[in-house]
Amino acid sequence: MTAILIRAGSVAVRAELLDTPTASKIRGSLPIYGRAQTWGEEIYFTVDINSGEEPSAKDVMDLGDIAFWPGGNAIAIGFGRTPVSRGEEIRLVSPCNVWAKAIDDVRAFAAVRSGDDVAVIEADS
Repeated sequence: MTAILIRAGSVAVRAELLDTPTASKIRGSLPIYGRAQTWGEEIYFTVDINSGEEPSAKDVMDLGDIAFWPGGNAIAIGFGRTPVSRGEEIRLVSPCNVWAKAIDDVRAFAAVRSGDDVAVIEADS
């Protein structure tokens, strides 16, 4: 598995790529740069990648899931409640492709503000 590093503002979180079509597209596009947007306890940023909704796409995430939102061509990382959550679930706006799993605690992304620079790079071995 390939390890990546997601930097957003002053936060850095390592993640492992999964074996999915979306993960392959993202790996082939590294490094990726963008600007963070926030939506409740989620950060997301648009990327120049097109990937349709995979059969395993879901809208309720597990803590640590790193997702791609096909409807917005964005990487989305939920770490708590969003405006559409029911109870304490991590619910994204619509089904997303999970393409990586965080090694570090994604709740660190709570420190990220809209407009912060974001980078997704291959992590050092």
